[in-house]
Amino acid sequence: MTGPKVKDFDELTSFFGNFGLFQFLIIVLLSLAAIPSGYMGVIVVFISDTPEYHCKESISSTRSGTDVEQRSWIGPDSCSRYKLNGSWTETAGLSNDTEQCVDGWVFSTEIYSSTVVSEWDLVCEHAWKVPLSTSLFFVGVLIGSFISGPISDRFGRKPVFFFTMVLQSVTALIQAASVSWVMFCVLNCLKGLGQVSNYGTSLILGSEMLGPSARIKFSLLAQGVCYGIGYALLPLFAFFIRSWRMLLVASAIPGLIYIPMWWVIPESPCWLLQKGRVEEAELVIRNAAKRNRVPVPEVIFRAGQCLELMKDKGEEERTHTYLDLVRTPNMRNITILGVFIWMSVAMVYFGLSLNTSNLNGNVYLNCFISAAIDIAVYVATGLLVNRAPQPTLLFCMLILCGIMLLLIQLVPEDMLVMLQVFALVGRMGSTGAYIFLFVFFTELMPTVVRNMGLGITATAAFLGSIMCPYVIYMGVYSRVLPYIIFGTVCLMAAAAGLLLPDTRNSKLPDLISQARPIRRRQTEATKSCDFISTITASRAGLELHFH
Repeated sequence: MTGPKVKDFDELTSFFGNFGLFQFLIIVLLSLAAIPSGYMGVIVVFISDTPEYHCKESISSTRSGTDVEQRSWIGPDSCSRYKLNGSWTETAGLSNDTEQCVDGWVFSTEIYSSTVVSEWDLVCEHAWKVPLSTSLFFVGVLIGSFISGPISDRFGRKPVFFFTMVLQSVTALIQAASVSWVMFCVLNCLKGLGQVSNYGTSLILGSEMLGPSARIKFSLLAQGVCYGIGYALLPLFAFFIRSWRMLLVASAIPGLIYIPMWWVIPESPCWLLQKGRVEEAELVIRNAAKRNRVPVPEVIFRAGQCLELMKDKGEEERTHTYLDLVRTPNMRNITILGVFIWMSVAMVYFGLSLNTSNLNGNVYLNCFISAAIDIAVYVATGLLVNRAPQPTLLFCMLILCGIMLLLIQLVPEDMLVMLQVFALVGRMGSTGAYIFLFVFFTELMPTVVRNMGLGITATAAFLGSIMCPYVIYMGVYSRVLPYIIFGTVCLMAAAAGLLLPDTRNSKLPDLISQARPIRRRQTEATKSCDFISTITASRAGLELHFH
């Protein structure tokens, strides 16, 4: 006799619908949480900007027993001043000799009333401290992307989500009261840790409570658009709040207001089931069905019909580690391809974003335009994601980016507008690919290691972002070399993406044994591109090894 049919989570909870009041509340509440994450990562554009400056007035003399008012002698650059010829007199002139601004600097207040730079004189020989403080934010992001996964898989999505929300808000609030540059840097690192952990955990929490179609609306449309709205609101508030301390205080308020949502947002029922907490998982589902006004079965999770993990106690009870990401062939393939693709896409995305931020013009307008482009890309990606196989969609976005960047080498040097258009179109492709990866790999990683899997790929992504400034620096030797490198990397990532399995409208895998194999047949897109022929040959060799 055969035992009862094994059902997965989506089948067992299909009775309360794919999209109702419960799903609507989850999408809205978790998407609103992405707004602070949207501006926390780029607020440095305004709080660490360098205003116009020159040497502080420092000439003091006494004439006829009366103190003479100090006067400034601006030098040939902002880091030096001219010396006087002898003592101060009515007819004394300036020499050609210069000296450093030993008495400090005077900063313009035309754009900002104060920034971190003007607060601690981070100019001239101290200018290196500005990019270092920004880099430390991304060091925090790197650490957060690595450790938030196992912590969330062990202690739950909900506690980590709210703790990191508090962490990024409170650190911003304390950062506004920084008494030294060192204190500012330490808090910047902690803020980066909270920012990436909060965004990633909210994505996991929402994806595990929603069905396939609602999951896409949440991940790409709702959460992605709210992230872009947070980015777009930053220049608006920065325009009216010109003090860096008050801007940080304002940035902390939305996250703190969000804390009461603890009593509204439930824990992930998928995670509760993985931990054997069946009663709590049933309670979440019953409350969801009540909100959707649908009848609930007397028993939702029967011992013989629940997830495969309910009868595989060995996998349920043991603690999973990063080794599980490479222990089986399917997981190993997905992890290796994910690390390479995420690192490549992030290097190109952040590299092109860095070039965009260096465009001439109004800093507030440039920031808003960048945010508007990102929002448009998020919406377009969300509308396309269910209309084509996932690997093909990723392939097309990266191919678009790669071709645009490689075409830049054909643009004459005097056609700056055309160069910017190609770079902008390329950035649109990399932006779409970058946000799409969060959704794609959420569906590829099993529940038991999902946060760890996204953590290791996100870590690879931020390693790629660390590499991009060095690629950009190669532009000193050749204007087109960075674009050639970025374009080539995009094409390689596009080819690797074709190997991944399609997850369109599919159910989330729960166990490592449910991880999907890589695609084992050549696609039409592969046949039409000669440059992927070597990748196809390599894949054939891999297939022989896996068989």
